[in-house]
Amino acid sequence: MKDTQASIKKVMIVFAFLLLALITYIAYFQAFKAPAIAEKPENQRLWAERNKVLRGTIYDRNMTALTESKKTGTLTQERKYVYGSLYSHVLGYSNEKYGLSGLEYLYDKDLRSYDKISASINSVLNKLNIKEVFNNRTSQGEEAIGNSLVTSLDTNIQTTAWQALGNRKGAVVVLDPKTGEIVASVSNPAFDPNNLDKAMQTANSGASSGFPLINRAVSGMYAPGSTFKIVTLTSALENIPGVTSRTFQDNGKIDFPDGSKLWNLNHNVYGSLSLKTALAYSSNVVFGTLAMELGNDKLKKTAEDFGFNKSLPSDGIAFNKSAFPTLNSSEKGSIAQTGIGQSSILASPLQMALVVSAVANNGIMMEPKLVNKVVDKNGKTVREIQSKQIANPISSGDDAIIKDYMKSLVDGRINRDWGVFKGLNAAGKTGTAETSDANADPHSWFIGFAPVDNPKYAIAVIVENGGAGGGVAAQIAGSVLKASLGQ
Repeated sequence: MKDTQASIKKVMIVFAFLLLALITYIAYFQAFKAPAIAEKPENQRLWAERNKVLRGTIYDRNMTALTESKKTGTLTQERKYVYGSLYSHVLGYSNEKYGLSGLEYLYDKDLRSYDKISASINSVLNKLNIKEVFNNRTSQGEEAIGNSLVTSLDTNIQTTAWQALGNRKGAVVVLDPKTGEIVASVSNPAFDPNNLDKAMQTANSGASSGFPLINRAVSGMYAPGSTFKIVTLTSALENIPGVTSRTFQDNGKIDFPDGSKLWNLNHNVYGSLSLKTALAYSSNVVFGTLAMELGNDKLKKTAEDFGFNKSLPSDGIAFNKSAFPTLNSSEKGSIAQTGIGQSSILASPLQMALVVSAVANNGIMMEPKLVNKVVDKNGKTVREIQSKQIANPISSGDDAIIKDYMKSLVDGRINRDWGVFKGLNAAGKTGTAETSDANADPHSWFIGFAPVDNPKYAIAVIVENGGAGGGVAAQIAGSVLKASLGQ
C-alpha cells in the first residue's frame, strides 16, 4: 500500500512539474516570443489583421502619389505601385506572399497606423446616423486608413536619373547636401513590384539575372577608385603642413620593395605636379605617395570621419557599412593602394554621395533621409523628420580648397569631352575601380555637386564595367545635374 501511494505521489510530482514547465513556457512565449512572431511579415494572421486598415499612400516631395491601395474584401487589399520599376528599390513592396521591403518595411507601422479614437467616435456617429451634424462626410468603411509618407524624392529627377542610367548596371544617388534629403535613388537592374512572382523568378535564376532585387544605391559595395582621392586629399590637408605648396614628381609608377608597382592609368607620366593638378590628372603616383606619407592610421581616421567602418544613422534607409582596412606599416603597397581607393576599400554609392556632400556643405555631413514627414488621411502632420548633422569630416577652410580643386577638374574638361557640364558651375571627381575579374572592364565612377557657389545637389554615379576614366558615369551625372537645375 505504501509503495502504491509512493508511486502515485511520484507520478503526481512529475505531472505537476510538467504542468509548471508548460505554464512557464506559455507565459514566456506570450511575453517574449509572441509579439515578435505576430509582427513577422509571413504571419498570415497578421496580414488579415493589417488589412483591416487601408494602407497609407507614399508620396514624393511634390505630393505626387507613388502608391495606391484599395480594399478587395473585408480582410484583403491591393497595393499598386504607380511608377512600377522606377521606384522599386526605394519603396520596396508590401505583399502577403513575399512580405515587406524598402520603405514599405521600414515605415510599415506608420503606413498602417491611424487615429483610432477619431475612428471610434465616427463609428458611433455613423450608427446614430447623426454624422452630418458634425459635417463629417467620411463613411464608416473609410475610417481605418493608415498614415501616409511624404518622401524627399522628386519624381522628375528620379525619372531623369533612371533614363540617364538606361540599361546599364549601376546606381545613381542625388541628395541635397544641406539637408541630407535624397531626391533620387536609382538602381539597375530593377524589378516590377506590381508583378513580384516574375521578379522573384528572375532573381532566382542566378547571376545572369543581374540580381535585380539588390539595391545597388545603398547595398552595392564597390571599390571607390579615384573618387576616394577626395578623402586622401582631405587627410593630406589636415595632416601634412604645407602640402598645397609642394611640387610632386610623377614618373608614372611607384616601385615597392617587394617588386610590385603602382601605375598611373594607362601608364601615363605627368612629371612635375602641384597638388591641384595631381587631382585634375588623377595621379595615382601622387596620391599613393601621400597615403604612404600619411600612414594607415591617419588615413583610416579621416576615412572613418567620413563614415567608413561605421553604421551611419539614416532615416528610411538600410544601407551597408563601408569598409577601410587596418594595415601594418610595412604593407607599403597596400597603403598606397588605399590612397587611390583600391586595396580592400569598399563603399556604396550612397556613402560616396555623402562624402561629396560634405565637401559641398562646408565640411558638414548631414544624415541621409528619404522621408520628410508622416501625415494622416486628412493631410495633417503626425510627425516631421528633421534634418540632422552627423559628422564634420573636413576642417574649416579645407573645404574651399577641395571645392576649388574639384571645380578646376570639371572646368578643364568642359571643352574637351564634358560639354554636358557647360553652364552648371559644377565640381566633381571621376573614378576607375578595378574588379576581381581581370577580363572585365573596370567600374566607372563620378561624384560631384552643383552649383559650386550654392550647392543644391550632390550626386554619385557608378556604372558597373563602364570602363576606365569615369567618362560614362560623368556624362550621366552631368545630364542629371543639368535637368535637376532646370537647364
